[in-house]
Amino acid sequence: MTVHPSLQTYAEAWTHSIEAISELVTPLVEAEWNRRTPCPGWSVRDIVSHIIGMESEMLGDPRPIHSLPRDLYHVTSEFARYMEMQVDVRRHHTAPEMTSELEYTIIRRQRQLRNETRSPDTMVRAPLGAEQTLELALRMRAFDTWVHEQDLRTTFGQPGNLDSPGAIVARDILVHGLPKVVAKEAGAPANSAVVFDVHGPVEFMRTVRVDADGHGTVDGTPSLGPLATIALDWETYVRLACGRVRHEAVADRIKVEGDQGLADAILRNFAVTP
Repeated sequence: MTVHPSLQTYAEAWTHSIEAISELVTPLVEAEWNRRTPCPGWSVRDIVSHIIGMESEMLGDPRPIHSLPRDLYHVTSEFARYMEMQVDVRRHHTAPEMTSELEYTIIRRQRQLRNETRSPDTMVRAPLGAEQTLELALRMRAFDTWVHEQDLRTTFGQPGNLDSPGAIVARDILVHGLPKVVAKEAGAPANSAVVFDVHGPVEFMRTVRVDADGHGTVDGTPSLGPLATIALDWETYVRLACGRVRHEAVADRIKVEGDQGLADAILRNFAVTP
């Protein structure tokens, strides 16, 4: 799909998830587009609108000129306002309008990816007028699309693709956020370690180590004396890390050994997505 192997992984993961989303929403009747999803404040239509909007921006399309309503409770930051613009402008679009725009956007993006000749470190457009490398942009689109695919699957009771290429991209991105959660947000003490044992379709074990200065790092080597060990299944890990559920609601799917207070603080602050 692309001449750069480092971009191939993300392009393939994105393609897998975006086509799954298209398959999920194409048969929907009008009322189903209004169903609530686990993504705070967003319906099925809103999620698809967001996907269309972000891919349009990757294509270089201009952002819509649109004023947001003042009563959107889930819009609490400038980043959220930026993301909401592409969503709110489509809130009155019909099912046929949504599916046709999604299909057209997918065709355009797949053509762009097939013809991609830029290097991975090429700077491209990012949210809020910033810039990011092409590699980071494609990684984040693969991640975002897979997470929203899971939102839709949960909404319609159609589980699947928890071990797809997008899931592996998501694992790496979510694990990258663990040191901040443990060391900064949860305040784990200096010279301590916390182990995360994840089972299910995607299995891994990671140790977050907090050094003498309170800085956290994560690696795949076991700890002989962790302050706490948190074991949970992959789907629950994703839902917590993406802010789709509070840990109290899935307590029966989480097993904690060691310092319960620290584990609770970690699980309270587990969300790493904006």
